[in-house]
Parts: sequence; structure tokens; C-alpha cells
Amino acid sequence: MAGKIGNIVMDCENPRALSHFWSDVLGYPRAEYPEEMRAALLTAGLSEDDLAARSIAEDPTGEGPRFFFQRVPEGKVVKNRVHVDVNATPGRRATPAEVDAEVERVVALGATVLRRAESMWGPYPEYHYVMADPEGNEFCIQ
Repeated sequence: MAGKIGNIVMDCENPRALSHFWSDVLGYPRAEYPEEMRAALLTAGLSEDDLAARSIAEDPTGEGPRFFFQRVPEGKVVKNRVHVDVNATPGRRATPAEVDAEVERVVALGATVLRRAESMWGPYPEYHYVMADPEGNEFCIQ
């Protein structure tokens, strides 16, 4: 039996804020602890700070990836070794204008453009942007 990815995990300073950013980027609803779960966790001895140390961005259909955000004490200091590519038009290759429009939308959510990449890979055009989320994690929009 082959394994399946359960979460894409991001270390961060503010899990709730970053999960909301990524939920907005991916078109997921913003996740909050259901009241019953929150009460059970607090009754079990966890604090509000413990709950704030974790958050998720999850596709309600179960089709898209689930992101898990966890608070860590240190900030990001070097380039990511792994990053996420976001398709501007899921299911097909986006035109440069569609990529540009998605970049504008995501910048309005709090991302930063690091650079635009436009080149040929053999006979194939490549057009994407390297971005940073509000905590500096790199990702691309293509």
C-alpha cells in the first residue's frame, strides 16, 4: 500500500493568521475550532494559547491539500527547501494575463512578489511569479 500526504505543514509565528491567508488564497473557508471541540480541549487542560499554536486550511471537499500551521519559536531565516505552486487556473495552463490577475489578488491578501520568471524551457514557455506569504514562506503562482 502506498502512502498519501496527510498535511503540508508550515512552521510559523501566527498559525491562525497564516491559515486564514492560505484559506483565502486557495478558496477554502476559514477554519476555526468547532465549539464542542474547543470546550473539550480546554476541559482537558489546554489553554487558549495552546489552541492558538495550531490551525489548518482545509478543502471542505477533501480534494485539495490540507495545510497544518504550527507555532515555532524561531523565525524563517533561509530559503524554503520545498515550496507550493498555486495554479492561477486549476485544470489548465493559465495565460500570462491570468497569472498576473491571480498575483494581484493574492498580493491584496497580504503576499509579496519576490520576482517574475519568464523564460523558455526548450520549446515551452515558462511564466510564473515567486511570492512570499505574510511570514516569508516562498510559493509560486503559475
